Amino acid sequence: MEVSRKKAPPRPPLPVAPLPLLAYLLALAAPGCGADEPVWRSEQAIGAIAASREHGVFVASGSCLDQLDYSLQRRLSRLYRDQAGNCTEPVSLAPPARPRPGSSFSKLLLPYREGATGVEGLLLTGWTFDRGACEVRPLDNLNRSSLRNGTEVVSCHPQGSTAGVVYRAGDRNRWYLAVAATYVLPEPETASRCNPAASDRATAIALKDTEGRSLPTEELGRLKLSQSAGSLHFVDAFLWNGSVYFPYYPYNYSRGAATGWPSMVRIAQKAEVQFQGQAALDCGHGHPDGRRLLLSSSLVEALDVWAGVFSAATGEDQERRSPATTALCLFRMSEIQARASNCPSDFETSEQNCVILAENLTSNCPEVIYEIKEETPVFYKLVPDPVNNSYIYLTAGKEVRRIRVANCSKHKSCTECLTAADPHCGWCHLLQRCTFQGDCVPPENSGDWLDISSGAEQCPKIQMIRNITVETAVTVVGSFSPRHSVCVMNNADTKKDLCRSKSRANQTCVCHIPTRATYKDVLVVNVMFSFGAWNLSERFNFTNCSSLRECPVCIGTGCAWCKRERKCIHPFTACDPRDYASNQNLCPVAVEKRPPSTISGGGRFEGNKTSRTNQGLQVFYVKSIEPQKISTLGKSNVIVTGANFTQASNITMILKGTSTCDKDVIQVTHVLNDTHMKFSLPSSRKEMKDVCIEFDGGSCSYVGSLSYIALPHCSLIFPATTWISGGQNITIMGRNFDVIDNLIISQELKGNSNVSECCMETYCRFLAPSLKSPKVRTNVSVKLRVQDTYLDCGTLQYLEDPRFTGYRVESEVDTELEVKIQKENDNFNISKRDIEITLFHKENEQLNCNFENITRNQDLTTILCKIKGITAANSIATSSRKVRVKLGNLELFVEQESVPSTWYFLIVLPVLLVIVIFAAVGVTRYKSKELSRKQSQQLELLESELRKEIRDGFAELQMDKLDVVDSFGTVPFLDYKHFALRTFFPESGGFTHIFTEDMHNRDANDKNESLTALDALICNKSFLVTLIHTLEKQKNFSVKDRCLFASFLTIALQTKLVYLTSILEVLTRDLMEQSSNMQPKLMLRRTESVVEKLLTNWMSVCLSGFLRETVGEPFYLLVTTLNQKINKGPVDVITCKALYTLNEDWLLWQVPEFSTVALNIIFEKIPENESADVCRNISVNVLDCDTIGQAKEKIFQAFLSKNGSPYGLQLNEIGLELQVGTRQKELLDIDSSSVILEDGITKLNTIGHYEISNGSTIKVFKKIANFTSDVEYSEEHCHLILPDSEAFQDVQGKRHRGKHKFKVKEMYLTKLLSTKVAIHSVLEKLFRSIWSLPNSRAPFAIKYFFDFLDAQAENKKITDPDVVHIWKTNSLPLRFWVNILKNPQFVFDIKKTPHIDGCLSVIAQAFMDAFSLTEQQLGKEAPTNKLLYAKDIPTYKEEVKSYYKAIRDLPPLSSSEMEEFLTQESKKHENEFNEEVALTEIYKYIVKYFDEILNKLERERGLEEAQKQLLHVKVLFDEKKKCKWM
Repeated sequence: MEVSRKKAPPRPPLPVAPLPLLAYLLALAAPGCGADEPVWRSEQAIGAIAASREHGVFVASGSCLDQLDYSLQRRLSRLYRDQAGNCTEPVSLAPPARPRPGSSFSKLLLPYREGATGVEGLLLTGWTFDRGACEVRPLDNLNRSSLRNGTEVVSCHPQGSTAGVVYRAGDRNRWYLAVAATYVLPEPETASRCNPAASDRATAIALKDTEGRSLPTEELGRLKLSQSAGSLHFVDAFLWNGSVYFPYYPYNYSRGAATGWPSMVRIAQKAEVQFQGQAALDCGHGHPDGRRLLLSSSLVEALDVWAGVFSAATGEDQERRSPATTALCLFRMSEIQARASNCPSDFETSEQNCVILAENLTSNCPEVIYEIKEETPVFYKLVPDPVNNSYIYLTAGKEVRRIRVANCSKHKSCTECLTAADPHCGWCHLLQRCTFQGDCVPPENSGDWLDISSGAEQCPKIQMIRNITVETAVTVVGSFSPRHSVCVMNNADTKKDLCRSKSRANQTCVCHIPTRATYKDVLVVNVMFSFGAWNLSERFNFTNCSSLRECPVCIGTGCAWCKRERKCIHPFTACDPRDYASNQNLCPVAVEKRPPSTISGGGRFEGNKTSRTNQGLQVFYVKSIEPQKISTLGKSNVIVTGANFTQASNITMILKGTSTCDKDVIQVTHVLNDTHMKFSLPSSRKEMKDVCIEFDGGSCSYVGSLSYIALPHCSLIFPATTWISGGQNITIMGRNFDVIDNLIISQELKGNSNVSECCMETYCRFLAPSLKSPKVRTNVSVKLRVQDTYLDCGTLQYLEDPRFTGYRVESEVDTELEVKIQKENDNFNISKRDIEITLFHKENEQLNCNFENITRNQDLTTILCKIKGITAANSIATSSRKVRVKLGNLELFVEQESVPSTWYFLIVLPVLLVIVIFAAVGVTRYKSKELSRKQSQQLELLESELRKEIRDGFAELQMDKLDVVDSFGTVPFLDYKHFALRTFFPESGGFTHIFTEDMHNRDANDKNESLTALDALICNKSFLVTLIHTLEKQKNFSVKDRCLFASFLTIALQTKLVYLTSILEVLTRDLMEQSSNMQPKLMLRRTESVVEKLLTNWMSVCLSGFLRETVGEPFYLLVTTLNQKINKGPVDVITCKALYTLNEDWLLWQVPEFSTVALNIIFEKIPENESADVCRNISVNVLDCDTIGQAKEKIFQAFLSKNGSPYGLQLNEIGLELQVGTRQKELLDIDSSSVILEDGITKLNTIGHYEISNGSTIKVFKKIANFTSDVEYSEEHCHLILPDSEAFQDVQGKRHRGKHKFKVKEMYLTKLLSTKVAIHSVLEKLFRSIWSLPNSRAPFAIKYFFDFLDAQAENKKITDPDVVHIWKTNSLPLRFWVNILKNPQFVFDIKKTPHIDGCLSVIAQAFMDAFSLTEQQLGKEAPTNKLLYAKDIPTYKEEVKSYYKAIRDLPPLSSSEMEEFLTQESKKHENEFNEEVALTEIYKYIVKYFDEILNKLERERGLEEAQKQLLHVKVLFDEKKKCKWM
């Protein structure tokens, strides 16, 4: 790898590049193994990451967006962008891993507006969904609704690029989004993925206004591609000095190759797109083909420098990778801005003056700050921690880590710390170690921390200075804060103090040692300076002062140097007094001159492959090095080839990598001969190193590159089963197999044995060795040896040798023979390479038989081979004697199957026939008796079972009582918005999110002109009625369209309920006119017109308050009680059938024996639920036939009932652990102990399976590993309904012979009655809350509409009271109440199971029967669903009639009362919905049938003004269509 920088005009040199540059270089160059840093693991590969200053870290993986805390320990919120509860992943397309680690759904992740006064921070996200949608959300919680959104903003292709930045500009100081994207990919397979508007196909950069009520419907400007430009891949976007910069490179997505040089385009940071220039970026120095891929981009604002990681193409047609493939290049932003100009190559401009920027500069030494163990691509963007600048977030694959930006602690001394020149590290005096500045306590005193600008010479050190003739001064020199200090010097031998002193305030202590003759015997002294919080000490040895001949060495050891006499003396003795004046200054330190380096700044060795000795007589030649790949453990036998090796006396190899400036110098291990020598290479991190050989101290001969790669990894052994005799071809799949030394088979008790292998990079092939083992099944371990390390690769199973039973020879033509060899069935996977077949015929002639295929039958396996190109095939077939089969090392001779002759059949056949007849008669008689006996036993068993079940059923009906919980906490009502949407769009969940936008903060003045005009047009009653009638006459205006149109109209007129009611009246009268000509009793019975769906929506709006205040609580109690009763007995988790139910179709009649088990549950304390009031020890009753999943649900429900709040985790996030003494066992639905039944069907584990008894203790704990969503069990699993039962055959669609205890479904019909009795009181309370009149007043909507129907019947002279009764029933119970009763999820925040749905259908049927005028005639053969409530229906009918009569007898409502009610309801629902979305959907229907509507308006009188309004609306919408964001 090469580090380059654009050479600038003369200026002060730049300091070492800060972290982002170095980190990019190292993250891409040297992945390895890392420390235990905080790590977040996602379900899918990470596509984007961003950090906000106050709201944590945002990580997009697949279709999910997670909000994490800064430590990555806790998820704060999650957004599912595609499928709720599922993080989907895009399908990878054609291009290779570069330029991006992989395709991604997430395209933009931009926090902005943080810290702005008076506004909250926002997060702008861009996704491939909805044709490249963009959303703006509050930063504090992803679960809040999006504030604004728009489509066709970012690239809608998972592999297309997008880069963007949000900034403030303009007179109004608004926030704008500048976005560059690859909107169109050229490859055909992606053309159908998304189709942008025609105007977008040439767009490269666009500007959007992010503010307002919704995302803008028009662009503020765009920069288009030139006609000659292909696809551009944008890497980054950033702001600098009033401009927006977009680094990019041309890229062919079909071929996966860069087609031009990387460039940077510049536009003005304004409220409009103003092109300011384009500059090409050349980072090709040191690589023959240049580096055309831009992998990463980073702006270093502190230095006004831009850094890019560039790479050369490394496809099959390119040279293989080398250390120079990837380079980090630096460019000064001032030069890019000054020299960039308008270039016509990629964008539509007029000027033609392009600039290429390129120059080489030697780099400083890199340092590895973190290494990743797995071989995972590093994400192209590193994100600094906004809270603590000592950390960054490193992303790779599915993981995000928070790591330190430097490894300061590895520097052990002050000099080493400051010499390393790491800008983040410095020497902390207080701690006496190398630290970050923030880690040096107390951080406010900057004098206690030395940074690299001080230089290593400023490190504190003790120095002895001869000031005057009579004394020596001992003090501390260097950079540190002066403070009170104490200094002590003592004799190390006698421990006697020579000096002890204290300093004055803000001065450094000085020790003065007088020059005395007695001190000349002091040879070793200890000196210590104490500065309060830290100490500095050193030992000086004066033993050899007189022997030192150089001034620097003398002074460095503490001795004194006499300059004139040029001798070194003891520091406490004196020089000649005449010499002392010149002895004050320390002598200069000599600088050693080093020879020029043979290594260039780029890290490559220079020179050819020949080397001469110093005398120039002998020429050494180096040809190659083998192998060129080794593992990170090194290699002990690396061979170098060349010439004249035996002529050299000293041979060394020098390795130079990219992750450090240090070189590895290795002496030759053994010179094998004149052309070959062997080296032993040490271990290293993963990287590519340049290799050169040095002979006898001469120049270094460049050999080539050597790659250190990760240890091999095995993923598959195929086949995994072989035979004892061995010899089968075995293949191991994986990676990095080209660095292994041996492949080893390890057998228990017999040790390891080497096998001969053929290994490539991704696979190894070997012949299975023979194995002598007395066991029928023997498992051996397959291991890989790399140096002295053994890596487990998997297990190979040995079975008994195959057994052959015979062969047949067949001939259809005279030139070809078919040989079919019969073999017993086994588990061997025999391939063509494993088998060799030879046919012997006549005396000893042989023919090779070519293997064709193997066919496995129920009893035997047939091996088919063919002999082709022969003559007289029939003769050979009749003369064949045996077949030789070679399977690896196994050689067998197979005899021909015997073919009986004709006369043999003639004699034996009659005898056999007589024997068979007698045997058949005997067997038949025996079977008849046995069958009769078994039938008698079965009838007795059935009779006993019937008696028991009938008695138990009777006892249960008389004695069983369900403990209904009266206090079930707060009823979880949905808010009005979600209740209305689920009622309006019961089958169109996709509309929910577009209508749930938070409308409270919208700007009333920001309303779109076209939608305002359409709103006014819809408020024209004549136009609206004509529009609806016209649409209903169109043949392709389906029932679904009618319902959707009615719901859109309801939302659009949500705040105009008085007007909506008048429309409803008109349309209902029109419907009566149609119905009166046919059958009036059928009116409003179905939802086939707009008015019928409109009536349903109107009832939902007007009765929402009554439903919540009067009916909601008894309805929720019914659902809760029903659930409680169902869960009291066994429930089959696969089919959802239960013993206790109201619906015969959901009856679990194959019920096993079951009993109740009382468990003591201990809940683990979790951060999500740390309240002191929470009870964590709870007793829970479960059934021994419950699965572990069912037990979890009951435990969760018990926690909620006990504490009044949920546990804080989802079901799939927790596990159960059975505690028996000190042992723990995790409970799972499926584990290694699960029972496997017939046909390989797995029976789910239950409480009884684990033999859990009453009083057992179970711990609830939070899973550590990644957890999945709710498990969907397949046909290969069963619970209570076993495979041999009748019901299971219905589910499976298979036939199984019955072996179960004989049961009859009708035996358990009493369970339906038991369930009915349990909920009867709750059900009647619910029914009576619906047809009651609280305070003798009916809800306004019901009274109003019933009076309206009565009035219409009088106007139409309808005298039959049954007609009006049916109208009322069809409009209220059928159209509203039944819909609510069958769908509790419309009203409450609960999940409706299929079983509950079946039970509620029975209740809804009984409810409607109560309103029916037809008398039911039920017999014994009637469905149980009808019979269950047959006795109750007459009572209910009388109550319904009284209910209708009471409403009719109430005084009529005045128009003012009704208008006041409707006005109040309208005000309640202001700003609930995004009415503009509803208006847009209505306009889609108008424009679809525009010609028909216009023709109708032209034919009708009095609608001329409406016609003009409609044309005006169309003009406004057509103008809006020209813009992109609609």
